[in-house]
Amino acid sequence: MITLSLQSDATIRPSNPIPKELHETRKRLDEIFRDCNDLKCLTWQYGPDMKHEAYSVYFGTIAERKKVNYMKTVLQDLVMHEVGPGTEVLTENIISHFEKHGVSDESAQIVASFDQTVKEILNGNLVIYFDSWDKALSFETSGMESRQITEPANESVVQGPRESTVENINKNIGLLRQRLMSSRFKLIKLNGGGETNTEIVYCYLEGRVKPDLLEEFKRRIERAKQIEILETSYVEELIQDVTYSPFPQFRYTERPDAAVASLLDGKIVVLVQGTGSMLICPGLFVELLQSSEDYYQRSMYASMVRWLRIVAFFLALTLPSVYIALTTFHSEMIPTNLLLTILDTREGIPFPAFFEALIMEFFFELLREAGIRLPRPVGSAVSIVGALVIGEAAINAGVASPIMVVVVALTGIASFAIPQYNMAIALRIIRLPLMALSAAFGGFGLMFGLLVVLWHLCALRSLGQPYLSPIQPADPNSLGDVFIRPSVKKRLGRSFKHRTGEG
Repeated sequence: MITLSLQSDATIRPSNPIPKELHETRKRLDEIFRDCNDLKCLTWQYGPDMKHEAYSVYFGTIAERKKVNYMKTVLQDLVMHEVGPGTEVLTENIISHFEKHGVSDESAQIVASFDQTVKEILNGNLVIYFDSWDKALSFETSGMESRQITEPANESVVQGPRESTVENINKNIGLLRQRLMSSRFKLIKLNGGGETNTEIVYCYLEGRVKPDLLEEFKRRIERAKQIEILETSYVEELIQDVTYSPFPQFRYTERPDAAVASLLDGKIVVLVQGTGSMLICPGLFVELLQSSEDYYQRSMYASMVRWLRIVAFFLALTLPSVYIALTTFHSEMIPTNLLLTILDTREGIPFPAFFEALIMEFFFELLREAGIRLPRPVGSAVSIVGALVIGEAAINAGVASPIMVVVVALTGIASFAIPQYNMAIALRIIRLPLMALSAAFGGFGLMFGLLVVLWHLCALRSLGQPYLSPIQPADPNSLGDVFIRPSVKKRLGRSFKHRTGEG
C-alpha cells in the first residue's frame, strides 16, 4: 500500500485543543450541533475486547456518500494491513502510525484544534476522533450536486467558447486553469465572516498585475472576513471606491475566457462559493462597452460593432432628454416638415413632453422588470405583448403621441445593446435627472447635466485607477484598443516592439 504524508497543523499550538477524553468531545459536539438532524455520528470499537472507541462525524446532506464509504474502506484496510487486526490494535499504535507514517489518502489531514474540526465538519468533511488522542483526522468528503457547465445565460455569443461558470467554486477555478496553464497564475483563498463562512478566492497573474493595485485590493478584501458574504456583489460593495455612484466600478462575467483575458491584462478576478459570476477588478468605463466576442470576430466588423455600442450608449442616455429639449425650448432647430408632423401627432395630448416621457418610461421599466421576474417561458411573451398593447392603447387614448412611443422604444433598445447589464442600469438612473433638466432649462440644462456626468466620470476611481483610463489620462499605447479593435498582426507587432524595446 502506498502511503502519503499527512498534512498536519500539529506544529501549531491550538487555542482550543481537542479533549483526550472521547466522551468530553462528544458532549461538546452534541452541544454545538444540537437539533442538527442531518448530522451523522458513528461510534467505532477496536482493540482487545473492543474497549477502545473512535467517533466519526459528518453531515449526510453535504458529504458525498461514495466518498464516506471509500474513507471507511481505507481505514479498514489500514487497520488490517498496516496497524494490525482490529481486535489487537491499541490506541498507541494508531497514534504512532498517523503521526509518523501517514495514511493512504491525500485528502487526509491531522487537526489539533477543536474549532478547526468543527469547521471541517461544516465544510462537508468526515472527522474522526480517537479516545486518548488530542488530535483528530479529517477526510475530504464534501460533494454537493451542482449545476452542469452550460452556455452563458447573460453573455451569449455567435462565435467563441460557450462554457459558463457555475455555483461550484472548484469547477470555476478548474475552468480558469484549463485556459491559463502558467505557474504565475496565483490563487489566494479566504473565508467570509459571520455565520456563513463563505469561501472566497481571488486570483491574478504574477508579473502582469501592478503591485500597488494588488496591495490595495488585498487591503480592501480583508473586510470580507468581518461580515457574511452571500454573493459576489457583497464583495463589490466592500471594495468599491464610491458607494453612491450610479456607474459600476467593476465588471461581472460568466465567461472563463473573458476572465482569463482580464487576467492577462493585469486584472484581479474574484470568485465566491455559491455564485455563478466572477468579479473583475478594476472595471474601467471603456471595458464596460466591450464584449469578449470583439476578439472572436474580424477586426473591421468588431470595430463597427464597438462604434454601434458607443452610439447606443449616447442614445440610451440622452434621446428622451434631447426630444424634450427640442420640442419644449428649441423647436426652431427641428426641420419644418418634421416639426409639423410632431405637432400633428401631439394634438390633443393633455401632458407636456416631460410628463409624457415620464409616463412612458415608467411603463417601459415596469414591463422590463415584469419580464425579468416572470417565468422564462412567458416572460418574453408578456413583455412584447404588453409593450404593443400599452403603446397602442396609450396612443388611442390620447395619453402619449406616436413619436414619444418611438423615442422611448429606441431608448430601451439602445440600452439592450450595451454588454454590461450594470452599465444599462446606470443609464436608467441618470436618464431621469437629465430629462428633468431638459424640461426646466432646455439644451442648457441638458449640457449642464452631461458636464456633471463627465466631471463625475473623470473623478471616479476603481481600486484607485482612473475610471476613464486610457482616455483620461491619455495612454497612447492602450488608446488604440478603445474605439477600434486592432488586428492580431498589429497587436503581435506591438508586443514584439515592447519586448525588444523598439519604437
